[in-house]
Amino acid sequence: MHRSIALFLALALPFPALANDFVPVRDKGEFLSLVQDRELRLSLYGLTLNVLPDGRIEGEALGSPVTGTWTWNDGYFCREMGWNGRDIAYNCQLVEAQDASALRFTVDQGKGQSAVFRLR
Repeated sequence: MHRSIALFLALALPFPALANDFVPVRDKGEFLSLVQDRELRLSLYGLTLNVLPDGRIEGEALGSPVTGTWTWNDGYFCREMGWNGRDIAYNCQLVEAQDASALRFTVDQGKGQSAVFRLR
């Protein structure tokens, strides 16, 4: 139970990222080229996500499905999601890429906390 609460918090309010060699992704086409046919993984929580070109988010965390929708708005990835019966509120996030191996999402249009997802 404690692990599922921690995962919910990680999905809602990502944690600070340590790496600094990330470049902002401001274009929807560039973002899609990075995530197309790839999974975003946050292994600490067993979280895998697929961000699909049609605006859907699908995945799994701790054995429960993660679902959601996303749009690209003024250079930001805006999403709302659900996991294990909990809603994860709409938020627009700054996306930054580290080569083609990782993406960092920073909530509140880059003003909040960040999470780094590995691309597989």
